[in-house]
Amino acid sequence: MGRVSENEREFKAQSYFRLLKYARPYWKRLTIGIVAGLLVGGSLFVSLLMIPQLVGVVDPAGRSGSGAPERLEVEALATVAANPDLTPEERRRAIEEILDPVDEDPQLTSMLRQAAAAAERYNLPFRVVDRRIDVSWPVHFSFEAVGANGQLAWQIFAVYVLIFVLAWLLKNVATYINHYCTRWVGAKVVADLREEIFRKLVNQSMRFFGNMDVGHLISRCTNDTSAIENSVSDSIADFTSAPIQIFACLAAVLLACRQYDSYSLVFILIIGVPVVILPIHVIGRRIRRVYKKSFARIAEVFSRMHEVFTGIRVVKAYNTEAYEIQRFELVNRLYLRQVIRALRLQLLISPAMEVVAVVATLFFLVYSYSRGVSVTELSALLAPAFMAYQPIKSLSKVIASLQRSMAAADRYFNLIDTDTSLPELPDAREFTEFKNEIRLEKAEFRYDERKILDGIDFTIRKGQMIAVVGETGSGKTTIANLIARFYDVTAGAVTIDGIDVRDYKLSSLRRMIGVVTQDAILFNDTIANNIAYGCPEATREEIITAAKLANAHEFIVGGRHPAGYDAEVGDKGFKLSGGEKQRIAIARAILRNPPILILDEATSALDTVTEKLVQEALTRVMANRTVFAIAHRLSTIRHADRIIVLRHGKVAEAGTHQELMALNGLYRKLHDTQFELDA
Repeated sequence: MGRVSENEREFKAQSYFRLLKYARPYWKRLTIGIVAGLLVGGSLFVSLLMIPQLVGVVDPAGRSGSGAPERLEVEALATVAANPDLTPEERRRAIEEILDPVDEDPQLTSMLRQAAAAAERYNLPFRVVDRRIDVSWPVHFSFEAVGANGQLAWQIFAVYVLIFVLAWLLKNVATYINHYCTRWVGAKVVADLREEIFRKLVNQSMRFFGNMDVGHLISRCTNDTSAIENSVSDSIADFTSAPIQIFACLAAVLLACRQYDSYSLVFILIIGVPVVILPIHVIGRRIRRVYKKSFARIAEVFSRMHEVFTGIRVVKAYNTEAYEIQRFELVNRLYLRQVIRALRLQLLISPAMEVVAVVATLFFLVYSYSRGVSVTELSALLAPAFMAYQPIKSLSKVIASLQRSMAAADRYFNLIDTDTSLPELPDAREFTEFKNEIRLEKAEFRYDERKILDGIDFTIRKGQMIAVVGETGSGKTTIANLIARFYDVTAGAVTIDGIDVRDYKLSSLRRMIGVVTQDAILFNDTIANNIAYGCPEATREEIITAAKLANAHEFIVGGRHPAGYDAEVGDKGFKLSGGEKQRIAIARAILRNPPILILDEATSALDTVTEKLVQEALTRVMANRTVFAIAHRLSTIRHADRIIVLRHGKVAEAGTHQELMALNGLYRKLHDTQFELDA
């Protein structure tokens, strides 16, 4: 059990990295987005460094740092004690100069020196001379850098504000670029995922579709990929910028702590961060498990909807609408229960983080108040903490959203890793011309544990019509599936011109075989496009010719379908009758003009009159063509070159119609029974 859990954890971890691989083709745009995210963090860092400067300009008392008043008083007393000969007036002046150092403020002096050095180094259009600033561009003017009250001039304050605005503008422009580029990559990645899963499913074997529920497959193609899209497209932007912003805020806090020699906030962060991360990690893992269950539930909802809508005729005929509604409500409420559970967990993350953040901030304010920390210091320490709140909150949402998408990704990759497609040899042959014969050599086929065919041996020579009859479940359709290689034999072989069908390229094999099934499958498109399905290069004249050969042209243009060949057939040909659908399917096979034609009870859905018309058409198109026909109506195969009678997966009888009737065996029994029923 532990080994299974370990493998499951490993698979979950792989989901993260496998999703990242899909972003590789779009690395340029992703790089632009990540660089923009770095600019977001950099501009935020500059803005945070500017905040104490701005506060310091309007709060000169705070420029001297923590404990400045006490330090100045001690300095003043020491000066007086060191100069006992000073007159009372001289003592008063000396104390005022120390306690109110208008002209000797070290921070102002440092700021002016830095400004002068920057102007010299970067050739800026101003100069600093004796605390006077001389501006040469865009207009020439000068002003005192320090006012009479000891504060910086408003012009310098305005420059600080301008720099702050520019940094903030850069942050927001970079945020836009970051979000656009990363979400673009996210949308492209999910589009690629959806195309890949569709391509993977289409190439799966018929055995796969026999074991899978179509509703579940539709859910995985739509709902699971949509969950990945909603999470990845929205989260990838925050995931690339939020950590950088948090790092910038953390760097600003550490720099301020070092500048003011106050490491209390760092201590709070060391304690608070694990307290925040641990519950997020625990809740995130639970979210992923709950969402995996919810995706399984929504697949059940899709399955019920698909089943009911495709079988709506039966539902209506048996008056079971209320019963089906009740069944749907049951699976829908089970899904709702899982969604509510996931929602409770997902919504818990953000409030938990807020509580921890508020408690930590208030604790720090009480501590700072008790230590007499100045407004400038508080702004330098708390501004980054407050600015980090939004990216931290975004990151918490990303974590919850990412867990949801990873739950969908686990199911997605589980399906992608399922490969039941028929193997094809690397050096497979091209099937370009049918020359001699199709042969089944001791062919066996099992479906799971049940044997369908048991040692089938017969040959279909070029130009022959071979018919197969037998009771339901005797293996007639399975033989057709083996010839077209929808399935592979489990023993023996199926060969065409002496070559095993498994040695041919599937695409070339299928091009040489036309199939008309007993259930005519039409797509929700026009009549013309359904006839031309598989032959996109066919002209309208060729389509009409094929329809005429299938005796379909008359009903297409006869007025029942005003748009004629451009009439929409509806979902699965809902707007057409059974006979009309069957004739369009036959016209499709005729247009393809394959040398081998498989008719799987092709006339079973036709009335007597239509059957006669189609049989005439089939007789014409079967000329110079090899035909393998499966039929329940024995009247349609009387003229077959050979008739094979199957029973329990084995060849019971074989011969022409006359020979089999003369045997007075199983075929004669089937024939007499059918004609008694038809009489």
